[in-house]
Amino acid sequence: MIYIGVTGWGDHDSLYPDQTPPRDKLKEYAGHFPTVEVDAAFYAIQPKRNAAKWVNDTPASFQFIVKAYQGMTGHQRGDIPFATNKEMFQAFKESLEPYIEENKLAMVLFQFPPWLDCKRENVEYLRWCKAQMGDIPCALEFRHQSWFTPRFRQHTLDFMKEEKWIHSICDEPQSGEGSIPAIVEAIDPENLLIRFHGRNVHGWQKRNAEDWREVRYLYRYNQQELQEWADIIRRLSKESQNVYVLFNNNSGGDAADNAKEMITLLDLKYEDLAPRQLDLF
Repeated sequence: MIYIGVTGWGDHDSLYPDQTPPRDKLKEYAGHFPTVEVDAAFYAIQPKRNAAKWVNDTPASFQFIVKAYQGMTGHQRGDIPFATNKEMFQAFKESLEPYIEENKLAMVLFQFPPWLDCKRENVEYLRWCKAQMGDIPCALEFRHQSWFTPRFRQHTLDFMKEEKWIHSICDEPQSGEGSIPAIVEAIDPENLLIRFHGRNVHGWQKRNAEDWREVRYLYRYNQQELQEWADIIRRLSKESQNVYVLFNNNSGGDAADNAKEMITLLDLKYEDLAPRQLDLF
């Protein structure tokens, strides 16, 4: 099955009737898409009551992709509010229990920062992370180009397969070592993740600018670009049972619209979405 959604559910204004309160947005979102990325989990390990509410706000077949906490991936600068890494991982795993109990956890996404390059100590940390997560399905996304240079590309793919990581394929700007190419290969026969970050090269490079987060994902995919990826997604869906596609290009509010266009291009019909208050499409 091909699941299409976006990252987060709070900022996609085109999905919601006017004056939809934040607490009701996920219910409305679930009338449009069958999956979502929980990006709030990256900034803080969420209390189980939050996950329980989100699980209850969505249909039985809805699937969550929960982003790993920034302390687990090395993004966190400064003090981490846990005594040890093991304690941090344990707290994160406990926060996943409501999703797991209702069979709504598609995977956890470990997105590593641009400074995590391909070297032995980082490979060992990836192996340690995967061991800590046990049987919980986990996707791996790099941001440093070294993992997919000609020298290391096949080694990286073999490592991911051996360690049972789900491959997170990225469409993103190509702007040096802080970006990775789209490596269009399925590693796991059950699950595959594809994330669309846009192709705004200029915005991607402006990491130290004041408006960096506002422009980094400022991009709207055109019909030809989406069609090219639709063909790729169809092929990959024959190699992995479940393909999850997330649009993250929302600096300008384009993610939801592009996700809708991809659903149309792939001629997908989701029969068990939540009822909508108002069909805006």
